[in-house]
Amino acid sequence: MDLSDAQIDRYARHIVLPEIGEEGQARLLASKALVVGAGGLGSPLLLYLAAAGVGTIGVIDDDVVDLSNLQRQVVHDSSNIGMDKVESARARVAEVNPEVDVVAYRERLGRDRVLDLVAGYDVVADGSDNFATRYLLNDACYLARRPLVSAAIMRFDGQITTYKAFARDAEDPTAHPCQRCLFATQPEDPKESCADVGVLGALAGTLGAMQAIEAIKELLEIGEGLSGRLLLYDALSATFRSVRVRADPDCPLCGPQATIRDLQSVEYGESAICAA
Repeated sequence: MDLSDAQIDRYARHIVLPEIGEEGQARLLASKALVVGAGGLGSPLLLYLAAAGVGTIGVIDDDVVDLSNLQRQVVHDSSNIGMDKVESARARVAEVNPEVDVVAYRERLGRDRVLDLVAGYDVVADGSDNFATRYLLNDACYLARRPLVSAAIMRFDGQITTYKAFARDAEDPTAHPCQRCLFATQPEDPKESCADVGVLGALAGTLGAMQAIEAIKELLEIGEGLSGRLLLYDALSATFRSVRVRADPDCPLCGPQATIRDLQSVEYGESAICAA
């Protein structure tokens, strides 16, 4: 597609990057990204994907804006308290970039249609804060062959990685692990949440912006992605640590003897978004 004069102006700082250029920007405009959760991580993620010109952005969340959200969930503001988060986010994204088509899903994420949902997008980014949603998304994205950019935050600590075990080839059977390669069995959710122990608001901005970067890299197939690496950030010490992670040959989802072939045979518990 040819970019209009207005688009060339809007995306000029992308276009001058050799790794992106006009062709890459046109590719972003034709791309689709699904953001799970319009909370602390989803807020900067949505804003930067929209500003970057990702043409279609889906956002799924079943919550409403609360005063306690505003310390970190910067896509919302005080005037939107009580409003559905997906509608609040859609309105803000339209102000950032009216060219972007935002598809709002005001619902819980359930196994009944998650496969169809993620299959409709080119990349998925997880901004939830519970294991039921995380494992359901991990399994669905593997079965639908979609990259999943996953991040988590609590107190002053954050982590981010990308899961795309479907991209593994015979040359390196330990490359591209999924979440179940790290933790085969879904653990119980921690007894203490961010509401109990707190979270630095700006930390959500850091990790959410990093998710946007990794999602854009996946869409454009540029740079070195985070598949196979878990990036840990300690805000108090201002340090990053990269941990190499490998695929598990005994993984029940993506291993040679996988036992998970569909989503109906797995117990996830009650799946909800519960955005961080």
